Amino acid sequence: MTDHYYSRTPIAGSDKKIHEAVLRGRTLRFTTDSGVFSKTGVDYGSRVLIETMELPEDASVLDVGCGYGPIGLAAAAVVPSGHVTMIDINERAVQLARDNAALNGLSERVTVLQSDLFEALEGRGFDAILTNPPIRAGKPVVHRIFEEGYALLKPGGSMWVVIQKKQGAPSAAAKLEEVFGNVRELGKDKGYRILRAVKESQTNQ
Repeated sequence: MTDHYYSRTPIAGSDKKIHEAVLRGRTLRFTTDSGVFSKTGVDYGSRVLIETMELPEDASVLDVGCGYGPIGLAAAAVVPSGHVTMIDINERAVQLARDNAALNGLSERVTVLQSDLFEALEGRGFDAILTNPPIRAGKPVVHRIFEEGYALLKPGGSMWVVIQKKQGAPSAAAKLEEVFGNVRELGKDKGYRILRAVKESQTNQ
């Protein structure tokens, strides 16, 4: 069986390392391992999203495909009166994200769940969804994140996406426009694009 970072149970042997990263002016430490996305440290696309995202201090935030946790934990650090839910299909990534929340003193601000896309989130609603989507899983999976994520957002809530231009940023923007009725590019750096789409309130639809 081929092992991917979006596999439910990675088969690669464990090889844990600790990396530090300064994100939004705060130094965070991350334990990484084989079989998870960007095991050598926080990837550039995630860094661009983290530095660009705008979140209310009391926001309820969802990190989709959290990996070992850089985006979700950076978000938790900037929503002191909010809460971040982090989901990933990869059980090794989920355990690392929980460990990293504890390592950075953020456990009380986050909930980490193993979930195949949104299956574990029935009945929940969010002010913001953040995702560095699993491009290698294929366009249908990425588009499901947009479509099913829309239903989980509260009116006025926003979806933030980082994606490389060469890996499909134009088609992702077109899909977000189709689903949300709007999309804006709020940042770009070294080929990465930060897209934001807002779920309009019913009175504005």
